[in-house]
Amino acid sequence: MSTPTLSMAGPGSTRFNKLHKRLRRYTGQAIADYNMISDGDRIMVCLSGGKDSYTMLDLLLGLQQIAPVRFELVAVNMDQKQPGFPEDVLPDYLDAMGIEYYIVEKDTYSIVTQKVPAGKTTCGLCSRLRRGTLYAFAERIGATKIALGHHRDDIVETLFLNMFYGGRMAAMPPKLRSDDGRNIVIRPMAYLAERDIARYARLRDFPIIPCNLCGSQENLQRKNIKKLLAAMEAEQPGRVTNIFRALRNVAPSQLADTRLFDFADLPLDRSGERTPYAFGADDAVSECVEKPLLFRKQQINR
Repeated sequence: MSTPTLSMAGPGSTRFNKLHKRLRRYTGQAIADYNMISDGDRIMVCLSGGKDSYTMLDLLLGLQQIAPVRFELVAVNMDQKQPGFPEDVLPDYLDAMGIEYYIVEKDTYSIVTQKVPAGKTTCGLCSRLRRGTLYAFAERIGATKIALGHHRDDIVETLFLNMFYGGRMAAMPPKLRSDDGRNIVIRPMAYLAERDIARYARLRDFPIIPCNLCGSQENLQRKNIKKLLAAMEAEQPGRVTNIFRALRNVAPSQLADTRLFDFADLPLDRSGERTPYAFGADDAVSECVEKPLLFRKQQINR
């Protein structure tokens, strides 16, 4: 199976070149902002066969050639023994690319279908089983980082899922240490929009493998959130971008979590210095606060 190079991919148009440069620039920026890759890293790139992971591997291979640090890339796919899974697609693709890769075989499909009642969402259990297997395999091959193909839209959707269904504000951080401290997870495409990734994958003509386990479920909570965000974006383009920007610009004192900010012991400070929790940097508010306070005494009729 032959794999086209970047210069041959898609129509070779100016629009494609601009798209590729933008994706690579944003990926490089995310890597730099969160110090995702260090010199000598051995990065396990999790490849599912979907548009996101193909694009991630493609971009990382390109950045590997120009990065100021040296790092290795190892592609890893987990064969979950889903019925009809085309076992030859990924090996053929990776063989043609000539990079190191592993196919991890683990029958999580049978476990999920046995444990989850018919009609219920399988994504939660499936992802936990897959994550545990891949974390253990990363240690086995000496990987120092695990790269996942989540993008900006995934991160925003997860925020809304946790708020609407979990009662907490949490998303997917671009960089994460596992609970046991044994693995570092990175999401190099954290700044990328899903629509750009989908367009890039079409132009590159990646051999996409559909997910027959969870992808066939129609009433997932995530799909509902995706529809909601799509409607918001259609009404006012740029809202999803602003939501993601808000995740990078958090003011703990303006929320209500006592674990993040000491609301109980707020000091009264009239020294004249501005405190970080008084007001934000809004010009209108600042102007109002700094102007002399005009008032008049009013007779109160009893």
